[in-house]
Amino acid sequence: MNALVKEPTVTWTDVGAVTDVPRRGARRVPSPRGDIAVFRTGDGQVFALIDACPHKGGPLSQGIVHGSTVTCPLHGRVIDLATGEATGVDRGTGCAPVVPLEVRDGRLFLGLVGG
Repeated sequence: MNALVKEPTVTWTDVGAVTDVPRRGARRVPSPRGDIAVFRTGDGQVFALIDACPHKGGPLSQGIVHGSTVTCPLHGRVIDLATGEATGVDRGTGCAPVVPLEVRDGRLFLGLVGG
């Protein structure tokens, strides 16, 4: 017997202006899925990850952003902002889930799955 699988719906939620996130910094956004870290690189790219390092759950939003990575403030794991994957010698040891993010007219929209 085949069961019907309902596709999850994505709700795009405005969480502020791109300029609300400092260059080479982050902003923490609470959500039903848990805290989300929205990052902005030095060249203005933006990324969103669940705000928990895959190692011990450290708050990535409090880490140091360099290039397109963030260093966890607890134990120094370096996480790729585009993939959430640990880099360097820690590669393959877990990842922080990526959260869909769009920029529309200078505003940040997170794609939150619900229903």
